[in-house]
Amino acid sequence: MSWQSYVDEHLMCDIEGHQLTAAAIMGQDGSVWAKSASFPELKPEEITNILKDFDEPGTLAPIGLFIAAEKYMVIQGEPGVVIRGKKGAGGITIKKTNQALIFGVYNEPMTPGQCNLVVERLGDYLNDQGL
Repeated sequence: MSWQSYVDEHLMCDIEGHQLTAAAIMGQDGSVWAKSASFPELKPEEITNILKDFDEPGTLAPIGLFIAAEKYMVIQGEPGVVIRGKKGAGGITIKKTNQALIFGVYNEPMTPGQCNLVVERLGDYLNDQGL
């Protein structure tokens, strides 16, 4: 299965009539493996800050999580494994795997829990595959 198929079929799937607004799978070096058409271009420092928070949990909380210059408030996650952010009626979930970062961005009516489920389930599967 291609990386684009993972984005199209597993991240941008229909969950109880709702769908993520954007999704991507990126290498931990910041290279884009696959993304939805609506996923924004990330700045190198945004990737650096995300990776730093995975290595040193809590570093993003005081400054916020920035995705394409959009600021998200960092909310509870799993230190070193999942970063979750909230912005207005939407948010973001980022799951770190052995080799990749999986991004899911949502807006209402999708719920944070639905986004977390989609992103984290794929991340767990990729980890099980050694990816």
